[in-house]
This record gives sequence, structure tokens and C-alpha cells, in this order.
Amino acid sequence: MALSKLQRRQRIKHRIRKVIFGTATKPRLSVFRSNKEIYAQLVDDNTGTTIVSVSSRNKEIESVGSKTDIAKLVGKTIAEKVMSAGIESVAFDRNGFLYHGRVKALADSAREAGLKF
Repeated sequence: MALSKLQRRQRIKHRIRKVIFGTATKPRLSVFRSNKEIYAQLVDDNTGTTIVSVSSRNKEIESVGSKTDIAKLVGKTIAEKVMSAGIESVAFDRNGFLYHGRVKALADSAREAGLKF
């Protein structure tokens, strides 16, 4: 029997999560994308807390342009917030999504803003 899209993503997500773990010094940058929005958050897995979060629903992010342009803006914004929190490097968690399109645009713009993964 074939897997549904959600089951396939969950399987990939668990496989990734076995390897990637966020700490206070190197938190996990988790990306989630829905059909309309994109979300990015920094997670410390030791304490189970979110350090910083940004989404395309935030008021400081202008929802103009394509969804890829908005993802780039989210990546730039999260990188600026992370750098101001004193964190230079993160572990990137694509959350079971393919590293392509909006996920890649977010990651590339975060790297350009000075974040290391």
C-alpha cells in the first residue's frame, strides 16, 4: 500500500530528527511550510523551548510578491533575530520537506544574512 503525502513526510521527518538535535549553543532551525504560509523557529531540544520564531504571518513581514520572495524575507528576518540573540550557528531542520523551492529560499537568505549551518 502506498503512503500518503503526510505519512511520507512524517517518515522522513523522524529519520532527520534522529540525527539533528538542537542545544542552547547550537539550536535547531525548524522550518514548516503550509500551502499559504511559511514558519521558521529556533528550538532548544534540551529544554524543549522555542528561542525565536518568525512566520510569514508576522506584521513586520510584508506579504507582497511570490511565496518564494516571502520565504526569503522570513529567512532574512529569522537570521537577524538569531544574530541579535547572540547565536551564530544553527542545525537546519527541513522537517521532512524537500530542500527545494521555498525551503531552499529561506535557508539561502538566512545564510546570506550571516547565519551558519
